[in-house]
Order: sequence, then structure tokens, then C-alpha cells
Amino acid sequence: MTQFALSMFATDYAIQPVELAVEAEKRGFESLWVPEHTHIPASRKTPFPGGTDLPKEYWHTHDPFVALGAAAAATKKLKLGTGVCLVIERDPITLAKEVASLDMISGGRVLFGIGAGWNVEEMENHGAVAKRKWKIVKEKILAIREIWTKEAAEFHGEFVNFDPIWSFPKPVQAGGPPILLGSQSKRVFERVAEYCDGWLPINFPRYDFAAGIRRLREAEKQASRKQLSLSMFGAPSKDDAIRSLVDLGFERLIFQLPPAGRETVLPLMDNYANIAAKHH
Repeated sequence: MTQFALSMFATDYAIQPVELAVEAEKRGFESLWVPEHTHIPASRKTPFPGGTDLPKEYWHTHDPFVALGAAAAATKKLKLGTGVCLVIERDPITLAKEVASLDMISGGRVLFGIGAGWNVEEMENHGAVAKRKWKIVKEKILAIREIWTKEAAEFHGEFVNFDPIWSFPKPVQAGGPPILLGSQSKRVFERVAEYCDGWLPINFPRYDFAAGIRRLREAEKQASRKQLSLSMFGAPSKDDAIRSLVDLGFERLIFQLPPAGRETVLPLMDNYANIAAKHH
């Protein structure tokens, strides 16, 4: 059965994460997703992929793990997703502990959506080499998996390198939370099959998702992986569009909410809940 979820830029001027999570759970949504930008460089040299001026929510977001930790404490069943965590900007040892801690505190409700990011200056402010971003992401994720699953974890790569370490807590979910890659780059399918558990694209109007899924299944076979999960940001609200995505195999459709006050957000949540109810 396809699950329906919500995502929102959790900003300082919008409905706050605790109320948002409580209202999402009350309406039966499976999960709540929040994105990440630690900051936005004032230079704005890197163009916004959306083709417009960069919306102000990009530099007003809460830290995703603080927001989701608060949401975890206020809910019982709602899954908690990073949509997406910019792994390239984070220390992998610290990040492994943050995700594992949230997974334990929430009782195993974390969905770890990851990405490499698009803003070159933002990455470079964190000391990352933008041209090597996918290599860095891969090493950090592989290192995180080692920390999650080994009592004494070690990793030796080009960008991540440490001798055996002890790091607890371990995640509640066996092997750690599902890692879902939010990307539509040319090599995304190889990357998902190599070191992730699912694909988490955005609903771009002209993107050929049927062809993409075929390529993902081919990559699975090449990597000897079991079928990987399919989730989508920016889920459509029309019934026929939802049915077509369900038929393609999408297991989770995530409706986008604007970063606004409760008077705007709650009626939209009601509308999305009614749409989701038709497809359960």
C-alpha cells in the first residue's frame, strides 16, 4: 500500500515542528520530512536550480535533527524524515551519532534522506570540495554504516579516515535507518544501488520516471541488490497522476506544504489527508 507523507521547510516564521508533527500524525500521514541548509552564502554565485530567485526559506530553516527530535517527543507513530540531509556538509562520526540517537529516541522511526547539495559556496564554507561531492558523500555514508553496525568501527578512504572507534547508541532499526538518495543526476541509479536503500526524486514535470525506474532496476541487478524503495517529493494532488505513480511502484508520496502559519498549513493538510484517503 502506498504511504502518504508531508514535507515542509521548517522555518522560524512558519508553524513550528512540534505542532506540525502532531497535526500530521492526527491526520494519519505516515511521515514528516524536513530539508536542510545550514546557511545560504550572501554571494549567491550558484544559481538556484528552480530558475527563480532563491526563496527566503532556504536560509531560515531549523536544524533538521533538532526539529525532528522535538517532533519525535510529541508523536508516537509518525516517521521522521530528512528531506534531504546534506551529508557533504557534516562530519560523518557526528552525523552517525545524531541519526542513531534520533532513531533510538523515536523508537526506530527515522527515514534518512540524503543528498549532495547544489550550492557550491555553501559546501565550500564547510570545507568540502564541490567537484568531488559524490565521492565524499559515498565515503561518508559507507563510514556511517560501519559506525552503525560495528562495535569497533573503522574506515579508511580518501576523504574519511579513522582507526577503530566506539560509538553508541546504535540505531534501533537493524542495520540503521533506510538511506534514501534524493537526486536525479545521471549516475543516481548506480549510487542508489551501491550504497543506499531507495530513490527519493522530486516530481519534475518532464522527467521520465518510468525510464528512471527501469534504470534503477537494472542497477539493482548489476549490484545484486534486492528491490529498492521508491519515494517522491512534490507529490501531485490529482487522482489520475497519483494512480500513475502508484502503478509505477512508488511506495511513498510526499505532499509539499508551504512554510507558513497554521491558518494556511492546517487546511492544506486536511485537503491532502482527504486525497490520501481515496487511495488507501
